[in-house]
Amino acid sequence: MADSPNCDLKSLSPLQLFERVTEQGEKVRALKAGKAPKDEIDAAVRMLLSLKLSYKTTTGQDYQAGLPPRDLVLINNGTTKEEDEDFVDPWTVQTSNAKGVDYDKLIVRFGSSKIDTDLINRIERAIGQKPHRFLRRGIFFSHRDMDQILDAYENKKSFYLYTGRGPSSQAMHVGHLIPFIFTKWLQEVFDVPLVIQLTDDEKYLWKDLTTEKAYEYARENAKDIIACGFDVNKTFIFSDLDYLGTSTGFYRNIVKVQKHVTFNQVKGIFGFTDSDCIGKISFPAIQAAPSFSSSFPQIFNGKENIQCLIPCAIDQDPYFRMTRDVAPRIGQPKPALLHSVFFPALQGAQTKMSASDPNSSIFLTDTPKQIKTKINKHAFSGGRDTIEEHRKYGGNCDVDVSFMYLTFFLEDDDRLEQLKQAYTSGELLTGELKKVLIETLQPLIAAHQERRKQVTDEMVKQFMTPRKLAFEF
Repeated sequence: MADSPNCDLKSLSPLQLFERVTEQGEKVRALKAGKAPKDEIDAAVRMLLSLKLSYKTTTGQDYQAGLPPRDLVLINNGTTKEEDEDFVDPWTVQTSNAKGVDYDKLIVRFGSSKIDTDLINRIERAIGQKPHRFLRRGIFFSHRDMDQILDAYENKKSFYLYTGRGPSSQAMHVGHLIPFIFTKWLQEVFDVPLVIQLTDDEKYLWKDLTTEKAYEYARENAKDIIACGFDVNKTFIFSDLDYLGTSTGFYRNIVKVQKHVTFNQVKGIFGFTDSDCIGKISFPAIQAAPSFSSSFPQIFNGKENIQCLIPCAIDQDPYFRMTRDVAPRIGQPKPALLHSVFFPALQGAQTKMSASDPNSSIFLTDTPKQIKTKINKHAFSGGRDTIEEHRKYGGNCDVDVSFMYLTFFLEDDDRLEQLKQAYTSGELLTGELKKVLIETLQPLIAAHQERRKQVTDEMVKQFMTPRKLAFEF
């Protein structure tokens, strides 16, 4: 007998409905392939038709396999004014709200699951230690199938990590460290292999760069990634421009994904137009391929059943929703994901950091003096216009960039809460809060710069050479 809907279909988002239809379609195919009784197949088909009708009623369009609702996300923040909407896609994040993107609405729109207290407690039990501050503070706030990863881990089954970096400039900023800080922690507590994709091909296609310059940026960014402290025996970093030509497993998976995703589908998912070059249209398959263990035969012995966990900012989720839709059709497990919030620009959460604007963020090449000057001059304040008003009414931590940055980088939870209370009450002034941030970031970046100085070209070559890692599969 087919499953009955476990909730009111009208309460589901278009993407959740799409995923329900996809899952039911897979069930119908499995029943038919397994020669199930006719009444069981008929019931499953009726459920599928009902779900498709709900999808059409909600979206105004017929369900098409592999073509989820358009992922150029507009999230209405409770108003009807266009300027009050958030806009999120893999290349652009815009919001008019000084607090930043409304992540609760983004979860609903994307159809992911909130990382709640129960999941955080389960992670703590699994690893036997305190969860990372990014989990404790909701910086990683959303997931797909993290419960399956924990099921596997608790049953002594391995998984692997995959994250990436688009090398669009030689210098990375502190926001770029977020996925690598968290991924390094995940790798250490779960003791699993890690692959890091440098999408220099993407940056060549989207930016005004030569292939040589894009590859140069990839190698320079690799030095900053290595300086985060990754273990060369457990980590493989690769450039697409390099690795794609050397791995038959990687390219075979790219081709499989390409065959199962149409031009119409990628237009719907990523907003491509007829004027975009064919390289852009085919690129999503390249970002999808590292989600499958057979893309790395030197690490996994060609095994195709090892699940992947991808920590990334939530704007990259459209790539992996596409990947998760394709995976069962090419005989691969769906990757699981952990999504982070966006790192705010110095000028406020409603503005975008840019490598071309050195004042939009703190870069990993900045001197202590530059860090101090940037924070004092450019960090958006949640304080009042005068000291008297601030003492009386207090500051707003929800929009204050210095406090936001401390949420990312100050390890001590009690100290962070003390600062929040003092700033909100008016006891702590904006200049004093900025001073705390300066004193937090200066040694952090100085230490990173020292570690980076120790990263030689030979070390980069070691990390980027396809090879067996210190795991048996």
